[in-house]
Amino acid sequence: MKILADLLTISLVFVFQHSSATKLPYNANILIVLSSLSSWFIAARFVGLYKDFRSIPFSVEFTEFIKAITLYSLLSSFIVFIIFKGVPFSRADLFFHCVALLILLPLQKLAIRVIMKKIRSNAQLNRKVLIVGAGEPGMDFYQHYVKDNHYGFTLAGFIDDEQNPSVNGHYLGKTADIDKVIAKYDLDDIIVTMPMRDESQLAKIVSVGEKEGKRIRIIPHYERFGGSGKVHVGTLGSLPIITLRSLPLDLSDNKLYKRVFDIVFSALIITLVLSWLIPIVALIIKLTSKGPVFFKQERWGLNNKPIICYKFRSMRVDSKDLDENGKYQQATKDDPRVTGIGKFIRKTNIDELPQFINVLLGSMSVVGPRPHPVPLNMLSKDIIDNYMLRHWVKPGITGWAQVNGYRGETEQSHLMKKRVEFDVWYIENWTFWLDLQIIVQTLVNMVKGEKNAY
Repeated sequence: MKILADLLTISLVFVFQHSSATKLPYNANILIVLSSLSSWFIAARFVGLYKDFRSIPFSVEFTEFIKAITLYSLLSSFIVFIIFKGVPFSRADLFFHCVALLILLPLQKLAIRVIMKKIRSNAQLNRKVLIVGAGEPGMDFYQHYVKDNHYGFTLAGFIDDEQNPSVNGHYLGKTADIDKVIAKYDLDDIIVTMPMRDESQLAKIVSVGEKEGKRIRIIPHYERFGGSGKVHVGTLGSLPIITLRSLPLDLSDNKLYKRVFDIVFSALIITLVLSWLIPIVALIIKLTSKGPVFFKQERWGLNNKPIICYKFRSMRVDSKDLDENGKYQQATKDDPRVTGIGKFIRKTNIDELPQFINVLLGSMSVVGPRPHPVPLNMLSKDIIDNYMLRHWVKPGITGWAQVNGYRGETEQSHLMKKRVEFDVWYIENWTFWLDLQIIVQTLVNMVKGEKNAY
């Protein structure tokens, strides 16, 4: 509904412009309207403007709208003045169009909120729910989905095997008495929020409820598996399937956005920076130490697949990864293996720049969990919780853990645990804007200097 309302508003603005000042040929009109509608759909979907905002303040939705209209303006400018530069659509026309949308679309969204709230306030249209479980999950469901009437539910009452004083007189009985409760009270839906330790208990609720024509909705409990709560329920063919950790980058749209950005950004860095920096750094490395310019090392990438990671060589060519006991040696402060120029390029992160080649080729991303050497992976995966979840996305040149101070040596286990916590949080909460934030923070840290960069 929100998508159609937005597209209709944009079309009406074009109709008004055509009927007043802007007189374009019919074919040009169709071309611009279709490209503008496509641009708005892409921009709005990209920033998440069409997610569920009904229980969220309008200020949050308006913030997402500002992001969408900004991106839409840039896309429209590119289309009108670069791709369709022969079409007589002036800058003044585009400015008027964007200003009109800046005013009309928020008003339209407010109007939809008011209308939907009015509809949901009609008691005859609301669904009366019986909540099975007066514990924390049941109270959370009531507070977020029933109490403020954002989802068209009104409370019939709670049933639970234990009374909870917080239900304020809405306790209707025990789960074993569900048949009597259904017979006595007017209700439409039964929401099961309590964990059913006895399967026959749930079977009775479903059987009695459906016998009386009530809709059964079950809220599953997966917190015992240590999940983040980002559960996705879908189908695989005709088979219902539940994914415990549903990630933003599981979506094809998000994968495409991230990959396009990686290609454009890495191509710019390679063209504008590495094209002249590589010869300079290569010459200095060759003049100051024996060995190759580049250091190549196998690491684990997406889905634990091995990748070859490129860096400028910063250590002596005879340096060993493993000590005499076979333990992997991480780089430490004042590490004797690091060359003179190596200290500088590691401190400034110049040694990592060749990894933009990895990004362009597709084995890495600009932003993501840092790839670790294979021996460090083997050492950490069995002792650090959720360690292997880092490989659900492509590794990055920089990451959320690094800009939060968890870069460099992780000899102490708590440092690796914190790095993994930040990496997993990033994977579960990825947005394009978060990637931009991390890139900016990385640049700021490079200028300021980082104590763990050695």
